[in-house]
Amino acid sequence: MKDLKVTFIQTKLHWKNIDANLKMFDDYISKIKKGSTDLIILPEMFSTGFIMQPEGLAETMKGKTTEWLRVQAKKKSAVICGSVVIKSGTKYYNRLIWMQPDGTKKTYDKRHLFRLAGEEKVYTSGKKKLIVELKGWKICPMICYDLRFPVWSRNKKNEYDLLLYVANWPEKRVHAWKQLLMARAIENQSYVAAVNRIGKDGNGINHTGQSAIIDSMGEQLSKTRPRKTATETVSLSHKHLQLMRRAFPFHKDADKFSLKD
Repeated sequence: MKDLKVTFIQTKLHWKNIDANLKMFDDYISKIKKGSTDLIILPEMFSTGFIMQPEGLAETMKGKTTEWLRVQAKKKSAVICGSVVIKSGTKYYNRLIWMQPDGTKKTYDKRHLFRLAGEEKVYTSGKKKLIVELKGWKICPMICYDLRFPVWSRNKKNEYDLLLYVANWPEKRVHAWKQLLMARAIENQSYVAAVNRIGKDGNGINHTGQSAIIDSMGEQLSKTRPRKTATETVSLSHKHLQLMRRAFPFHKDADKFSLKD
């Protein structure tokens, strides 16, 4: 199986300004050479910032941000993903959109809504985990606060090879971010790719980024520095992952369990 090239974009976000954010990301993505990556990852709520007032900003799945993702994926011949504020019927969702170059898409609605910000009062929780395939790799995308709940991301029988997080994780809890990302990689014997925004949001909350790509032994492969705008691409080795899983078949001793809503 071929290696997977993963690119993340760590940047500030324009508060409640969809057009400005799409223009900014358009500029960043335009510098990525077509064919140089397989997957481009954007932060949580990349078109608005982490807002709790979705009225007037939430889009449908036929809105401008979804269409923008379709155009970018086709232009770069790569999957592009990030979460967006979506309205469906009378409900709002913090929804990750996985847009493929052929225009088809899959979605994941954030399971764990951030109580400290009142997210659970505004948005509807997702019920289903998403596993997608890219170049033979199985990938499990999640959103920010999901990182704190290891049961939800447990890699039963190696059902995925890459665990992915998009986030607006604040500076004051960034130590937990770093440690939990490492733990998720080690305990699930998978790569982890996580992108977090930088800068101060409209609520005065500061973010330092510290986006990372980590291998199954907990070693960080990416070089992006905290607080710095960056676009970084890292190549992931499926051969190395399989060798590590064969040498250390820890999954065979995992506890059996089931999830209940």
